[in-house]
Amino acid sequence: MGSNKQWDVSKALALASLFHFFHGVGRFCLVPFLPIYFRQLGLSAPLVGIIIGCRHFIQIFWAPLCSLLAKTHRQRRSLISGSLLLSACAGGIFIFYPQLDKDMVSMFCNATMPWKTRLNTPADLSGSLDGNMNRSSKMPEDLLTTTIPPTYPQSGGKSSIHIPAHLEISSPRPSLFPSSAPSKLHGTLDRQTAHEKAHRVTSSKWVPFTHPGNNGRRSTREASLNVSHKAPSHARKHREMGTDSTHQSYFLGEHKVFLFVLGLVIVWEIIAAPLEWTADDSLYEYLDFVDATDRHGKLWIWGYLGASLGSIFIGLLVDSLSCFVVYGIPRISFHFYCYSGFMIASMFLSFLYPVHVAKKSEHSNKTLKTLGLIGNDGRVVLMAVTLFLMGLIGSAAHNFLFWQMQDVGSSELYMGLSVAVALLSELTLYFFKNKLAKALLFKWMVALGLLCMTGQYLYYSFLWTSWAVLPIQLFSAFSNGGIWWALKCQIKDVASPGTERCLLMALRCIAHSSGASIGSFASGFVVDRFNISLLFQACCVSLLLWIFVFLLVQPKLPHIRKINYSRLLAADNSDMSDSDEEQERDWLVRAMEDENANRKW
Repeated sequence: MGSNKQWDVSKALALASLFHFFHGVGRFCLVPFLPIYFRQLGLSAPLVGIIIGCRHFIQIFWAPLCSLLAKTHRQRRSLISGSLLLSACAGGIFIFYPQLDKDMVSMFCNATMPWKTRLNTPADLSGSLDGNMNRSSKMPEDLLTTTIPPTYPQSGGKSSIHIPAHLEISSPRPSLFPSSAPSKLHGTLDRQTAHEKAHRVTSSKWVPFTHPGNNGRRSTREASLNVSHKAPSHARKHREMGTDSTHQSYFLGEHKVFLFVLGLVIVWEIIAAPLEWTADDSLYEYLDFVDATDRHGKLWIWGYLGASLGSIFIGLLVDSLSCFVVYGIPRISFHFYCYSGFMIASMFLSFLYPVHVAKKSEHSNKTLKTLGLIGNDGRVVLMAVTLFLMGLIGSAAHNFLFWQMQDVGSSELYMGLSVAVALLSELTLYFFKNKLAKALLFKWMVALGLLCMTGQYLYYSFLWTSWAVLPIQLFSAFSNGGIWWALKCQIKDVASPGTERCLLMALRCIAHSSGASIGSFASGFVVDRFNISLLFQACCVSLLLWIFVFLLVQPKLPHIRKINYSRLLAADNSDMSDSDEEQERDWLVRAMEDENANRKW
């Protein structure tokens, strides 16, 4: 490649923007929807939390280490391209194994599909159904006792079960979970079979459900259900007694699925985690070599646009499909198809991605300086704790908000729209950040963001219908975007010259990812022990306590802004005047004025 093409900065930025756009589309076709895929596999909340927590844990150490190794051995482009190709292959494995249970897919799919579409979708694929038929007697017996995933209604204690409206018995429509006595569960079962199943009935509850025809208003219906979300404990008792081989085989199968999925996700994350870090480092050093690093800070916009489009696109696509497409492929598999497709497209773009390869190894102690700053500066410690809490709390929404939406009958279109609204609101705030900086101090900006996050989680705990989540997602402009932007401004004040970006990436990787990992582990067990609503309410209490602590501690920390002399000298040389009067207003005077003007931050 000729030198005139190699250093074409505008072309390099255009290619990098296109790369981040396609990669954002691909990631958000799948990653936000992983929790509902795991739920359809029949995995419980603690197991889902463990899987997603391991993803975040791998990012903490492996992403920076692998990026450093690629830089040292000058294999950045190979790492980027190989990561994309192998990520696409890993996504393809999920399409074929583990296989989803057809009854489980039908249950979730029918619960979230429009009413007219739902009537035309077979709820029982083990046999054909018409308007005058009851459910086939081939339905697995243990589906009624063990494979129903736990849901957590607003009024629910731990034994309440949310039953979607269409699952109610109303002839001539077929029903997956008839609200009848155990002896009437299957017309073809004899009295002895019903008697054997009667001991599994755990309780009769007034359970809430949402009917699609009453605009999301909740009602109650008494149902004697042969189901319990505490089935694992019952299954253990049966295994100890040696009286229930069906439960035993099911739970052995569940743990096999969990171990396989966990192993595959770990391998997948090892492949994919270094990609973003390596690509960002490569582009930054490329722009630094041609003195154009000021243009690096706007590339994230294209990633956000791609992520927004991807989440909307996949929601529209999946909602337009029947529960099962050709050859019995469940429609949720199209998340993986689209992910793999866009990863392949990004791989072809990676061959043109701007990567700067230094002639000599660049040994730098920036990382050591950054880590030393995290431990020695009180302001950085406060930022790290705030980001840790954001990761801890944010993992709860990422893991179980879509579960909560499913429980009120939300389709994947509304889920995708909720992600897009949050991202676009953060993007909109970026264009007003300067005005916001003049209006609010740093501490009040962070406090406002944490307060908005508190309002979001409180609102999540009382969701009542599908579309209800969309308005509150506008608060993400302050709860996520505003806090990150304020922290970036603070980092410019506390970091040594040349270490600002390194400090930001270290905080994002160490503090935020470690919080997300621990939060994923913990949130799954909270949901299993209590319910999703209580999890969100506990997040609200934690955020309110941290707002109080933050406002109490932050004013007592030193607020001395460090002057970046090299940046000021570079700026001064560009507009230097020969006038003695103007020279008197030199860079040091401007620096001191800048310091006074920004002391409030």
